[in-house]
Amino acid sequence: MSSRLPRFSRPAGPAVQGSLALSDALALTDEAAVRPLVWGAPGAVPDERSLRHLGQALAEVLAGRRPPSSVADRLTDRAYRDLLRAGRMIAATRPPFVGTPHVKEPADGALELCMLVHCGDRSRVLALRLERRGVQWLCTDFETA
Repeated sequence: MSSRLPRFSRPAGPAVQGSLALSDALALTDEAAVRPLVWGAPGAVPDERSLRHLGQALAEVLAGRRPPSSVADRLTDRAYRDLLRAGRMIAATRPPFVGTPHVKEPADGALELCMLVHCGDRSRVLALRLERRGVQWLCTDFETA
C-alpha cells in the first residue's frame, strides 16, 4: 500500500513586491488543492492574525498593489465581482498597512470587522463581512471610506 504525497509547484501568477502574503508560496497540485479554505478547526472563528492578513490583502488590492485574483478564494462570487468593479479605491502614497481588526459577531456564522488602513497622509477604514459557508469563512461584502 503506497501513500501518495501531494506534489508542490510554484504558482504561475506574477510576483507581487511589497505585499503581505496570504499563504505559502507553494501551491498544491493534487486533490488537496481543491479542499475548501478553512481557518483553524472546521467552522471555528478565524483568529485575529488571519483576519488582519485578509484585510491587508484587500487593502492592497484596493490600493492597486496586488492583483484581485490573489484573494478570489476568500470572497464570494458577488463580493469578487464588486472588488473587480471597485478598482482602485484607496489612494496611497506608500503601501497600505492595516491596523488591528475590531470584530463583532452579529449572528452565528457571521463576522463583521473594521480596521484602520494607514496609507500615507490620510488613513482610511475598511469594513468586511464574513459568513461561514459550510466549514469555510468567505468575505461576502466590503466597504471602504
